[in-house]
Amino acid sequence: MSDLTTLRQSYLDRIAGAADGDSLEQVRLGALGKKGEISGMMKELGRMTSEERQTRGADLNRLKDEIDAALRARKQGLEDAALDARLKEEWLDVTLPGRPRPQGTIHPVSQVTEEVTAIFADMGFRVAEGPQIESDWFNFDALNIPPEHPARQEHDTFFMARAEGDARPPHVLRTHTSPVQIRAMQETGAPIRVIAPGRVYRMDMDQTHAPMFHQVEGLALGRDISMANLKWTLEEFCRAFFELDEVELRFRASHFPFTEPSAEVDIRCSWEGGKLTLGQGNSWMEILGSGMVHPKVLAAAGVDPEQWQGFAFGMGIDRIAMLKYGIPDLRAFFESDLRWLRHYGFAAGDMPTVSGGLSR
Repeated sequence: MSDLTTLRQSYLDRIAGAADGDSLEQVRLGALGKKGEISGMMKELGRMTSEERQTRGADLNRLKDEIDAALRARKQGLEDAALDARLKEEWLDVTLPGRPRPQGTIHPVSQVTEEVTAIFADMGFRVAEGPQIESDWFNFDALNIPPEHPARQEHDTFFMARAEGDARPPHVLRTHTSPVQIRAMQETGAPIRVIAPGRVYRMDMDQTHAPMFHQVEGLALGRDISMANLKWTLEEFCRAFFELDEVELRFRASHFPFTEPSAEVDIRCSWEGGKLTLGQGNSWMEILGSGMVHPKVLAAAGVDPEQWQGFAFGMGIDRIAMLKYGIPDLRAFFESDLRWLRHYGFAAGDMPTVSGGLSR
């Protein structure tokens, strides 16, 4: 036992004298490593008698545990001392302002879509959605668009390729969100009030047109809905969206295959010094198309035109965003220029509401 007492004291002294982690590790390896002194003594237990092994093994286990505990304590002490020294040399001024992080913004198209949705939701319209790749029937036939209509030509519409030998009419990238109206009527019937915002695709590209753009269409069906209801709905929408006390709309007779009668809608405006001002002046600007839903469209969607009638309208979300926020070029909407997005973008937390304000 005296040899273990001497060995114990020797290692405790060496542990206490270790100045850093490396020297402490050398002490650990010398005592408890695979080739360490105490580990070697443990291996010799196999050559002892049962009585000797029982006594010697207990003494060695106590020594091993004591040395291990001393190593751990010393290691923690060295780490604490190193941390104290570092804290004395380094310091942090917690009163300094934090480093600014760039914040993302809401794209004007997304913002305006939310504004439009909030306004029409206040009027009782729900949002309806549909696929962007549509069948020829939903995109054209159900909407009373005849085969010879220019919209059904390849120079105006993106057609999807069919496999060789497949004679079925090709699917198309939807040219409007009107197919969503057909799907909504098929699903719920009448009465109904829905808007259908979403992406649409046409072969067009210039300062005010893009091959992919965003559109919102509206549909309202009832027993006695008339053009008067359409006029009031659009006036209220324009007043809320453009945040004007008064607006004046002009309805011009037009022709759309899916509405009868049909009307283009203009808003009164002025151009002074190259600046557009809505709601006043002697000029007019077209903003959307509208009309009473054609009986053939109702019948195609499974709604009895003898019992139900209603109005529909459609407008470009990108276009009304340009008018409201003074954005001069439609192509910039899709260029992913961070400088443009920071200038025209909206704060993520500013959700538009009719009561709380649309644009803040």
